[in-house]
Amino acid sequence: MAQSAIPAPSAQPVPEITPISLKAIAPWALFFGLLMLILLYFIGAEQGATAVVSGEGVHEWVHDGRHLLGFPCH
Repeated sequence: MAQSAIPAPSAQPVPEITPISLKAIAPWALFFGLLMLILLYFIGAEQGATAVVSGEGVHEWVHDGRHLLGFPCH
């Protein structure tokens, strides 16, 4: 009389989770770390005397991001 709406679990093997070694993660962590530093430079410091790119193009593209992150820009 009492039937469940959820079917009984079948006996499926549980997949084993293998840890990722630090040697495998290190190059990706270095790559993304450098990418974030470059992005932080362009958002926070790319204007004025330390500008790598001349003109106002980079400033205009990251202007709202500067205000969002609290960097003064004008």
